Amino acid sequence: MDSTLTVNQTDRADIEACLAGDEDAYGRLVRRYESELAKLMWRFCRDSTVCEELVQEVFVEAYFGLAGFRGEAPFSHWLKRIGSRVGYRFWRNQRREAGRFSLEDYDGVAPEPDSDITPEQAGEILHRLLAHLNDADRLVLTLMYFDECSTRDIAERMGWTRAMVKMRASRARRKLKSIAEQQGLLEAIGWTR
Repeated sequence: MDSTLTVNQTDRADIEACLAGDEDAYGRLVRRYESELAKLMWRFCRDSTVCEELVQEVFVEAYFGLAGFRGEAPFSHWLKRIGSRVGYRFWRNQRREAGRFSLEDYDGVAPEPDSDITPEQAGEILHRLLAHLNDADRLVLTLMYFDECSTRDIAERMGWTRAMVKMRASRARRKLKSIAEQQGLLEAIGWTR
């Protein structure tokens, strides 16, 4: 068995200690994976306070589900699976509460077709474009392109089939391109094909 696909000994020891009642052991796990998880959760929001709350939510869910952790893959994989589901739920709740927002809500001025935009502006525009997709399509593209997950990884994280992930990715790319084209943003964000 590939050692990169198993739980490392430090994590295993902390998990076992936590399950035996050692509160400090879970704190060590949190500190070990907090920044990695924060990067993932940042994909779901652009507000540091909300991101921090999402990270906490993931660790709370992981804590209460720790007894069900099978240890067949690294602990970080399990946390990312929980994180993906927490982020997906966050988007669904956010959409229900506030409805969709439009690119007119973008804080900056929409770029002129021939103007250069910074990578930060392009990222913000892309984040807002993604918000126009349904939550499942948005999740697939976010995990695929920002978190560099394969279709297999996404399917495993979300409990979907790989064929479903591929279909959603293809459909979502077409929708996203159409929205960017309607907004006159294809060239501004570097979408050339």
